[in-house]
Amino acid sequence: MKSALITGITGQDGSYLAELLLSKNYKVYGLVRRLSTPNTGNIRHIYDKVELISGDLLDQGSLQDAIRISEADEVYNLAAQSFVKASWEQPVLTGEFTALGVTRMLEAIRIVNPKIRFYQASSSEMFGKVTETPQKETTRFHPRSPYGVAKVYGHYITLNYRESYNLFACSGILFNHESPRRGIEFVTRKITHAVARISLGKQKNLELGSLEPKRDWGFAGDYVEAMWLMLQQEKPDDYVIATGENHSVKEFVELAFKTVGIDDWEKYVVSNKSKYMRPAEVDYLIGDASKAEKVLGWKKKTSFKQLVEMMVRADLEREKSKK
Repeated sequence: MKSALITGITGQDGSYLAELLLSKNYKVYGLVRRLSTPNTGNIRHIYDKVELISGDLLDQGSLQDAIRISEADEVYNLAAQSFVKASWEQPVLTGEFTALGVTRMLEAIRIVNPKIRFYQASSSEMFGKVTETPQKETTRFHPRSPYGVAKVYGHYITLNYRESYNLFACSGILFNHESPRRGIEFVTRKITHAVARISLGKQKNLELGSLEPKRDWGFAGDYVEAMWLMLQQEKPDDYVIATGENHSVKEFVELAFKTVGIDDWEKYVVSNKSKYMRPAEVDYLIGDASKAEKVLGWKKKTSFKQLVEMMVRADLEREKSKK
């Protein structure tokens, strides 16, 4: 039985990855920060099947302890300050978690057991102001947020440890991936949550910024399979994981409303560009996952339409279950 340690196990990706590894007969450990009110909603259904270890990406010693306790064969580093907007409000903290946290984990692996296979969650936000379309593994990075900058550091320090210490360290450059477990502060879940409430008469409007930005949106449940596949190869490498399609925020909104039978969606949407304007914006992202398809044998299983409908229906069920 293999053992895996997942940082960020209570998040969207961590919960789907934990399910996948359990289905493959792994012993699954999750690193969680010590909080007075633990946020374990996403793993409630598998809570008795995973073992949680207290630790923090800001604390080197706790990471080494977690690796020793779990006796991990594989470490998946998914934890980060992952909300792009908040990275301007807390740029230093974002750097500590999202950049230096990667270094601390790599150091812990190097010290405790350099044979561990390591996965780093890189991001399409590293491309930022894109220099070519579609974006692939060799595309130059031009991040447009403190979050994107921190992810570039995490990406390159992973490469550096691979080359310097011969660690089996991979980075998955994942484009936007969503699910019903996505945090409500993210625009996709904000949309589906509001649409569900509007259709039930619980909310009047959906306030958004610009509807024009385009993203390459996939399903998180599909993308965690690519993470696992990366660590099963003979040699470590980096891979773009994406659908190869992009859709505007407007398309997402229109399809979400259509799912609940509302065609005249414009009257429910309030555009407040000044309120949601960022110091620097990323307008257009679309990924080329041909390398992952060829080497890993990975392919997306969920269409954009299926993803939006899945998220809306999940939020409808949540709202209907509330008193």
